Amino acid sequence: MRSRLLLAGFVVLLACGAAKAQPLVQPAWLKAHLQDPKVVVLDIRPHEQAAERHMPGAVGADYEKAGWRAKTPDGAAGVLPPVEQIAALIGGLGVGDSTHAVIVGDDFGATARVYWTFKVLGHQNVSILDGGWKRWNAQGFPTVTTPLTTRTAARFVPHYDPSIRAELPDVQVTLASGNRTLIDARPPAQWQGTAKSPAVAGFGRLPHAVWIDQSDALIPDGTALKPVAELRALFEKVGAAPITTYCNTGHLAATDWFVLSEVLHHPDVRLYDASLSQWTHDPSRPIEH
Repeated sequence: MRSRLLLAGFVVLLACGAAKAQPLVQPAWLKAHLQDPKVVVLDIRPHEQAAERHMPGAVGADYEKAGWRAKTPDGAAGVLPPVEQIAALIGGLGVGDSTHAVIVGDDFGATARVYWTFKVLGHQNVSILDGGWKRWNAQGFPTVTTPLTTRTAARFVPHYDPSIRAELPDVQVTLASGNRTLIDARPPAQWQGTAKSPAVAGFGRLPHAVWIDQSDALIPDGTALKPVAELRALFEKVGAAPITTYCNTGHLAATDWFVLSEVLHHPDVRLYDASLSQWTHDPSRPIEH
């Protein structure tokens, strides 16, 4: 009897392990699972592009317009919306507690930010399509011009995980104590303080930050990550210290967060989703040039 129970437990463990989503899935895997009712494809490209041509069964979830990010009075231009609000968005797209969400786009930073949103809400069964729509289309996988799919709303219960998110007080503590390494994911001119995003009130960077331009982690068209060995070499200088990534609105920094957390398996990485749009809203907060 005991051996049967042990065997049953082992089978359950195997099943659980098999069900765990990989951070990146390949086009061939997704093609094989397009008819799986527990897999929902979220096409986060601009609605006009996605509606013109998309993969069979895809649900439109426009990154800029669907409600993935919010503006707040404190200057934040792309912050995580209130938990219940973003959970309602996800459930309305037909993603439930047991759904495997696969995010499809043409901008890796955008797909990584949506992926992080699922993770910060405690939903582990989420993946990014490696290479995005461009790779899917270029490799001849099926596409359709029929209307985007509308799924029945599903029950999505959030389990907010603050361990992967940095908020304003956390960053203030970091600057006072040096308890975390800050990584700036922006382009060179913004890092150097000679240019800035329209979302940011001032030029410069967070004091003592380390610069790892997120584009250096991506292949030239920006849709996929470089090989793991190259990513490991790129991020080697940050070591094992706890890390917080930031940019202007939490978009570019999502790439650096994804690489460190999901590919290189760094044990403690947070995304400051309000980033410099919030930080520079108050001119008394320190900025380094």
